[in-house]
Amino acid sequence: MTLETVLLVAAVLIGIGVWGALAQQTFVMIMMGIELIVNGAILAGAGLWAFSAAGMPKGQVLVIVAMAVMAVEMAIGFALVVAVYRARQADMTEGISSLQG
Repeated sequence: MTLETVLLVAAVLIGIGVWGALAQQTFVMIMMGIELIVNGAILAGAGLWAFSAAGMPKGQVLVIVAMAVMAVEMAIGFALVVAVYRARQADMTEGISSLQG
């Protein structure tokens, strides 16, 4: 596997994530698109680190920290989605005219 292959897969993940975040209307699908974007960025960073630093463990630690931050961010995001659904009974972005009040 070469660096170009890793970066191509990362670019595909980011592209699918951008499409998923912009084209979908449900909150869960938008969150999944954002997760794919972050996964593509993590893969690109890990690939660059692995091929440029000869697999030094600092890059692996950075990827693990980024994955932990992503997991916390997704948990908070899904908690907000559940809170909006309980308050407004809307699971689509069209169903919410305003988040104030």
